[in-house]
Amino acid sequence: MGAQEHRQKAGSGAVTVAIVTVSDTRTPETDLNRQYIESRMAELGHQVAAYRLIKDEPAQVAAVIAELTALPDVQLILFNGGTGISPRDTTFDVVSRSLEKTLPGFGELFRMLSYAEVGAAAMLSRATAGTCRGKLIVSTPGSPNAVKMALEKLIIPEINHLAWEIARQS
Repeated sequence: MGAQEHRQKAGSGAVTVAIVTVSDTRTPETDLNRQYIESRMAELGHQVAAYRLIKDEPAQVAAVIAELTALPDVQLILFNGGTGISPRDTTFDVVSRSLEKTLPGFGELFRMLSYAEVGAAAMLSRATAGTCRGKLIVSTPGSPNAVKMALEKLIIPEINHLAWEIARQS
């Protein structure tokens, strides 16, 4: 069965999402990524079941992964922030260690699309995705442009297909 048949079987039902913003400076009021993701999910009939704003500390990232993967209704956990290469960027390291199956194509496509916008600096992104405890985790850079591009060009077009595939594994 090909991707088109999978999309048809997946349908277009609501997907339940959790948002995790990783930032040392943002507050819930200044978190434009949360506002954008919540708005787009609502427009598409999906539901945001949880939101966390955490510092880029390995223990906090690991704790939020454990917490959100334990929520039975959450299907997709969207991390934004902490994917660069500065000493403070540890989110990728913790997320990637937590993944049971990786989706290398997500990071590859994200960097390819980013290259068109930011040039060679796209290689600095460690955007990643994969499965963990029956959930899909996607981790993108924290810039609003990066979040919007990932959501619009990669996640939304396949959100139901991804959720369906994850549910089949559980």
